[in-house]
Amino acid sequence: MMGGKNLRPSMATTLLHVTAFCVVVATIIGNSGVQGSHKVYRELQSVPADKVIETHRTGYHFQPPKHWINGPMYFNGLYHLFYQYNPKGSVWGNIVWAHSVSKDLINWEALEPAIEASKPFDIKGCWSGSATILPGNKPFIQYTGIDKDERQLQDFAVPKNLSDPYLREWVKPDQGNPFIDPDPSVNASAFRDPTTAWFVNGEWHTVVGSKKDMLGIAYLYTSKDFKKWVKAKEPLHSVQGTGMWECPDFYPVSQTGDRGLDTSAVDKSVKHVFKVSLDLTRFEYYTIGVYDTDKEKYIPDEGSVDSWAGIRYDYGNFYASKSFFDYKKHRRILWGWANESDGKTRDVNKGWAGIQLIPRKVWLDPNGKQLLQWPVEELETLRSARPVTLSSKVLKQGQNIEVEGITAAQADVEVSFSFQSLDKAEPFDPKWADLPAQDVCHEKGSTVPGGVGPFGLLTLASEKLEELTPVMFRVFKKGDNHVVLFCSDATSSTLTKDDEKSSNLTRDEMMYKPSFAGYVDVDLSKTKKIALRSLIDHSVVESFAEGGKTVISSRVYPTLAVGPKAHLFLFNNGTEEVTVDKLTAWDMAKPVMNVPLEKASINTEL
Repeated sequence: MMGGKNLRPSMATTLLHVTAFCVVVATIIGNSGVQGSHKVYRELQSVPADKVIETHRTGYHFQPPKHWINGPMYFNGLYHLFYQYNPKGSVWGNIVWAHSVSKDLINWEALEPAIEASKPFDIKGCWSGSATILPGNKPFIQYTGIDKDERQLQDFAVPKNLSDPYLREWVKPDQGNPFIDPDPSVNASAFRDPTTAWFVNGEWHTVVGSKKDMLGIAYLYTSKDFKKWVKAKEPLHSVQGTGMWECPDFYPVSQTGDRGLDTSAVDKSVKHVFKVSLDLTRFEYYTIGVYDTDKEKYIPDEGSVDSWAGIRYDYGNFYASKSFFDYKKHRRILWGWANESDGKTRDVNKGWAGIQLIPRKVWLDPNGKQLLQWPVEELETLRSARPVTLSSKVLKQGQNIEVEGITAAQADVEVSFSFQSLDKAEPFDPKWADLPAQDVCHEKGSTVPGGVGPFGLLTLASEKLEELTPVMFRVFKKGDNHVVLFCSDATSSTLTKDDEKSSNLTRDEMMYKPSFAGYVDVDLSKTKKIALRSLIDHSVVESFAEGGKTVISSRVYPTLAVGPKAHLFLFNNGTEEVTVDKLTAWDMAKPVMNVPLEKASINTEL
């Protein structure tokens, strides 16, 4: 079917990536006690939405008309988004591979599901995976299927009609499926999410995430013909104490500029990124390092922390991400999923759950220690023609300045701040060194006066500030250096309260209002300036600090700051005066969603 004994890419062949965003499922096999973490609400998973409550639905983020969702490839002029979707309800369950297509990553047409459970090798579920474009321009989807014994197998599907640019129909051949069946040494109940394949040393390679007790594992498999796959003697990478590795991603980044690289790129000018979604923490972590192609091992760079204390793509509500190489624009694009945090019962009542965050271009920071992320340029086509601007505004301690003239519930805001001195920076408490940044943010919130900060934006705020989601900076003095804390604090984002007297209320059913935070690797002593961009969209705030060094996404559900009643403020609660050098804020138009592309007005000229 794949043709040729040694299937290898030609110079003209580009490896691409497709994702169905990852999902975790509670699974028990025999008496082994092996389990995942996703709670299954069987009584809710097939409850259809009688109506869809629009109050907190996003305006310019991707989401289907209703129900529960949980990646993309560029093929023959179209971007294809495949994602985990429940067509019958607003909680996890009944999962299919939903399918939408776009010319620009912003406007989307919904198609029929690409893959549904129907074969012995996936009869109990078609979970997430990836794809590779093989020689001859043939897409090949790899996904995790669940058989009748609840074993996780790696299966594949191919387009039924390659001449159809939309790739509407996919088939799962009986011959060759599953293409990877876990051997007895592998935990078959924790063996999922195959990565995009790459070609090196005359063989194709793919990785599958797994665990043994608390040992997180990326099993490596190789093939000469993309048919017969052999498990390598050693994993590509593993780390003790991290638990299950979901949605692994492994790709090269250039050390000289922001251009993306084909997944098979390997040379001395390339570093590699290895990312996992940790089941135990529900956060994602990545390291930067070297791929030893002779030993078939990934080695993180010295100083690249390989554990729960490592670097994240996003320090907020962001999970199950995948990246792909967009050869059209020579960039690597990262796309993540944000679930709801207002409780499962509310999800059912409102008739929908989950959004895709804005796709981001990702590349290596010139310092070589981390990645930079920025919303794809196509998003700017939704910006209003006449933005609101402010410049040279001084913020004194306790002062708020409203940004008027924009739709504050659906906006794109860029702002740069500066200050004269760092002398008033508060000392960094040594106890914080062992705490997550979000704990420090929770302790030192927007209303706690400081020296240099807190300052920033009050997003999705009510007129009298009963509700608000601050996105802010705070500077601390640590020895001879300074530490910059970046927060998105949802603590006061809504007046909605859970019934604390209900003994049956589980955490998954409660409103989650965390203080998300991360540190920004920037030397303020040189510039005394810092920049922020926030994408505000009704129930989500995506914020990018200092050109995308640190990113935080928050889900919030205001009751007062809704639609035209939402406000946006600049604020400072530090004794050091802060100058707003420049602020530019745009209203954001709604893109075309879920209609035929031929009927949509789409700007692809970027």
